[in-house]
Amino acid sequence: MSKKINIAIVGLGFGAEFIPIYQRHPNANMYAICQRNVEKLNQIGDAFGIEKRYSDYDELLKDPEIDAVHINSPIPNHAEQSLKALYAGKHVACTVPMATSVEDCMAIVKACKETGKKYMMMETVVYAREFLFVKELYEKGELGKVQFLKASHQQDMDGWPDYWPGLPPMHYATHCVGPVAGLLKLEAEYVSCFGSGTIREELAQIHNSPFAVESAHIKFKDSDLSAYVYRSLFDVARQYRESFEVYGSKKSFEWALIENEEHVIHTAKKPEHEIPEKVTVKDYAHLLPEGIQDFTTKGVYDLGENNHLSFTQGSGHGGSHPHLAHEFLTALVEDRDPFPNAVQSANWTSVGILAHESAMQGGKIIYLPDFHNA
Repeated sequence: MSKKINIAIVGLGFGAEFIPIYQRHPNANMYAICQRNVEKLNQIGDAFGIEKRYSDYDELLKDPEIDAVHINSPIPNHAEQSLKALYAGKHVACTVPMATSVEDCMAIVKACKETGKKYMMMETVVYAREFLFVKELYEKGELGKVQFLKASHQQDMDGWPDYWPGLPPMHYATHCVGPVAGLLKLEAEYVSCFGSGTIREELAQIHNSPFAVESAHIKFKDSDLSAYVYRSLFDVARQYRESFEVYGSKKSFEWALIENEEHVIHTAKKPEHEIPEKVTVKDYAHLLPEGIQDFTTKGVYDLGENNHLSFTQGSGHGGSHPHLAHEFLTALVEDRDPFPNAVQSANWTSVGILAHESAMQGGKIIYLPDFHNA
């Protein structure tokens, strides 16, 4: 397991967080960075001692020494950059979502099949400490039979730049779809979604998306389970919350209503007042190589001067970043599919895309394509 993967990071806002993780991982060589802004590129490169620097993504892909790219560019670039990298013979890790259309999701799955390269969508929630805690309960049998899953992602995105204003809530749904699908490795079969309320007219016009809240039911394939997920981005009073809840026959896990409060475990067949119990979710740094364990509790955005907004609002993404990097690297070293792989990533991303289509059609049931046959 001493093999080292030459990693290139593309996009150095949010992406800078991962540089020291790769630098200290036993299976990584933090080989190159890429950023269009040359001044920022050199600032980051100098700070972290990285010699190979590219301001042109296409030039980076011509470098034969690069084994894998980790893409942290703006959402509209994800699909195009992922496809270019796969066809250039590079493995791909990409921040969420995989793409902004079902067709592009299908194209990435197809590219993986044609090139034999690995793809991983870097979904933070399925490596956050709460998810790892519930996963441990499930694998130990403490939940009993899982009966229902639920998740939310509510955020006030007023003041965010570029493509965010007026975004349809479900177009960025992987943070709540990922955990409900990922716990039991389920595949969404069809979705029905309702819109509720309206956002300000100037925001609604941008994407022709009027809804303040979108709430979706997901039916899972070859399973008796369904899940409920809901999203809001504008004109809804709510503290930031990425919640994930699971209801089992023996125990259930419910997310705290207020940030930094304790979550709740409900245990069946106890006296009524003893059923709920507050629980402190432990950190899972012990699952990681020693050199990157402390990154579950700290970040390095913008060299310590300014926290990236997604990190501040997202409570550090549940300590997930080193777990994500570790999964990607070990999958490449072991020559196995990472979790989530291309098919799973396409399924999760397309749930949100098609949920919004459903909401625009009054809750119409929409089936997901079979990405296995890309």
